[in-house]
Amino acid sequence: MPKNPNNQSKPVKGTETMNGAMKLFLAGLVAELYLLIIRRFYVTGTAVQMIAWFDYLVYLAAAGGVVFLAGLALAAAWRKDKKKRTIAWYITGAGAFLGGASGLIRLFNAPALSLLTVVVFLVMLLGILWQLYDRECAYALTILGLSLVVLWVCRKELSNMYLGVYVRVLAVAYILLMGVLALLARRADQKGGMLGSLRVLPASADVLPVYVACALSAAAMVIALISATAAYYAMWGLGLVVFALAVYYTVKQL
Repeated sequence: MPKNPNNQSKPVKGTETMNGAMKLFLAGLVAELYLLIIRRFYVTGTAVQMIAWFDYLVYLAAAGGVVFLAGLALAAAWRKDKKKRTIAWYITGAGAFLGGASGLIRLFNAPALSLLTVVVFLVMLLGILWQLYDRECAYALTILGLSLVVLWVCRKELSNMYLGVYVRVLAVAYILLMGVLALLARRADQKGGMLGSLRVLPASADVLPVYVACALSAAAMVIALISATAAYYAMWGLGLVVFALAVYYTVKQL
């Protein structure tokens, strides 16, 4: 008979982390499958299918809103039960995605669908990385992932007669945001990982990856403002940095 039988019932941290990563992976697959179905029947389907899905998306957006509100209500009702509250937040997230994605695709058609396909993949990937990797790596990869999305928008819409001005404003605002994030990372590093009363990094964290991510993202945005063609190569460059950083921290974890 074991000396400490209670210890066997405690979850292993590595197991919890892997379970969280698998849940995010499965949620991302379901979301991508939903977007693939919409592409098949709404964007590339027959005329009859496209007309039918034009109405279906309204109903799906409304259903998503109902699920979202139900999830919020359940989260409030189950706020004292951690396990049930987590389930409620899953329901809330599912409703937000169903309603938000359906509404955006209904309003903006194929461009919104293409953007959501990229965003869902990045959110899934970054969520898994937040589960598995060190906080400084997670922050750096999140910044670089978001930068890839903004770069994609800049490359697509900078030359647009109507949206070009707004996209340029977005790019400039993003460059300023990278500067603010770098300053916040520096302050947190000086305070042993603390930002005010909130611990955002471990005390022993190396913030260099965060600085590099901010600098590369700002430089890529400047390149995008100069040339949409150059933005394409900047996207590939950031993608390679993301891959290299993920490989480095994967090897470091072993």
